[in-house]
Amino acid sequence: MTSGQGLMADGRSWEDMQAEFRWDVPERFNIAEVCCDAWARTEPERLALRYVRPDGSERDYTYGQLARASRRLANALKSHGIGRGDRVAVLLPQTPETALTHLAAYRLGAIVVPLFTLFGEDGLLFRLGDSGAKAVVTDAANLPKVLSIRAQLLDLETIYSIDVREAGVDGFWQELGKAEDECSIVETGPDDPAFISYTSGTTGPPKGALHGHRVLLGHMPGISLAHSGLGQEGDCLWTPADWAWMGGLTNVLLPGLYLGVPVVAHRMAKFDPVQAVELMRKTGVRNTFLPPTALKLMRQAGIESIPGLRSVASAGEALGAELLDWGREVFGITINEFYGQTECNVVLANCADLMPVKPGSAGKAVPGHEVAILSEEGEVLPPDTVGEIAVRAPNPVMFLKYWNNALKTQEKFIGDWMLTGDEGEMDADGYVTFRSRTDDVITSSGYRIGPGEIEDCLVGHPRVAMAAVVGVPDEVRTEAVKAFIVLKQGIGSKTLRDELVERVRVRVSPHVAPRHLEFVETLPLTATGKIQRRALRDG
Repeated sequence: MTSGQGLMADGRSWEDMQAEFRWDVPERFNIAEVCCDAWARTEPERLALRYVRPDGSERDYTYGQLARASRRLANALKSHGIGRGDRVAVLLPQTPETALTHLAAYRLGAIVVPLFTLFGEDGLLFRLGDSGAKAVVTDAANLPKVLSIRAQLLDLETIYSIDVREAGVDGFWQELGKAEDECSIVETGPDDPAFISYTSGTTGPPKGALHGHRVLLGHMPGISLAHSGLGQEGDCLWTPADWAWMGGLTNVLLPGLYLGVPVVAHRMAKFDPVQAVELMRKTGVRNTFLPPTALKLMRQAGIESIPGLRSVASAGEALGAELLDWGREVFGITINEFYGQTECNVVLANCADLMPVKPGSAGKAVPGHEVAILSEEGEVLPPDTVGEIAVRAPNPVMFLKYWNNALKTQEKFIGDWMLTGDEGEMDADGYVTFRSRTDDVITSSGYRIGPGEIEDCLVGHPRVAMAAVVGVPDEVRTEAVKAFIVLKQGIGSKTLRDELVERVRVRVSPHVAPRHLEFVETLPLTATGKIQRRALRDG
């Protein structure tokens, strides 16, 4: 059983569901089949995707249309030599082409590499190079970044653009239009790779979490329960979270398509609370995933009511009692907070229809997942004791491995437990509360930001000798990125400060650019020469 609607149907308690739950993972499983073709065969006219263009006009896509277009795209990709195991990168916002590329690649047994459109050249160069992407699908806004690094990407053979044509670039819709209609789905097992989601760590470059097709099944109990039985008549999903991240892809797009719940797609360059409310009203959204930062911005904007919502789920940062109370007033329902990470998502959740919600807690272990608090030695700790949040393996939602990084994969586990890197505690009722990171990853606006990539960029400036990046408290974002800079010579200035921030914005990504920057003479170091980021945060 994988549907929250089914779990809730007989009125069992959360504890009964946990005790009785058994995973049903078939020997053959493919995301394109269950999220597209299965519906297209039985209900081809069923609404799958509602695209709201930047100008406000709309275009609906049925499952039948998605199936036909994704088959054509799969054939186009195949004509360029894309097959099982090849990596296909997607550098697009929420658009139909994003969904089609995922479905087409899964049909072929290829591996999707979702990429955030705000990534700069350095951020893209690493991810495209590390994954060995053979093709990339992008648009006019992001094409120049890809072309500027193309010569350095030896594996990249094909570039598709959805809206502009130029030499060396294939037109997405033109190629699709020339392709054949029929393309059978290759046989894949649940452990066959489906996509690589890059996540930031404390040191070194980002790590690519490789997920199998089964990851979708692993998400369904938690996502469905967080939406009080997602899949009811009239349900319609939307999130401002980009589909390049797990929050958009596996919390909304794929579960929605799997359950036959229409998904709203809309390019939102920057989250606008008023615009978001109008979008949901206009498109009939009944279920939404809103990261805590989006909720805080809505509260800050004075949003007083959002009628028509049946469920609101949130994750990425702790909500707290004040935001929960505000949500009850504005939505008329309780926000269901849940918890997970790129490597193992939605393993804790709340469902106000089934359990009391404790402010500050991410909820209880979702049926099908075993979560514990471990000591440094890997022992399960008693209730109300702070330790590291861990998830028992094997688990359908858990990543297969880190791409090209066996050592980091090994370090992620202790015995049968996958370590999250998050400190927390579990009370006697099974509720887990997040306390802090065990490493130096920054949580800002729902993004997990590793300091290493930013520090490397800053140190690349000719005037910078050393750089340290930490998270500092921020009322709206939870944390804001702050950089401490040691110069090779001379003193800092506002001009240099602006230049360094812009360097990170352009070369890595605007969402990781420091909001605060301080020039210092020295950095606190350990006896072995490592930066003491905790001292910088506490100072």
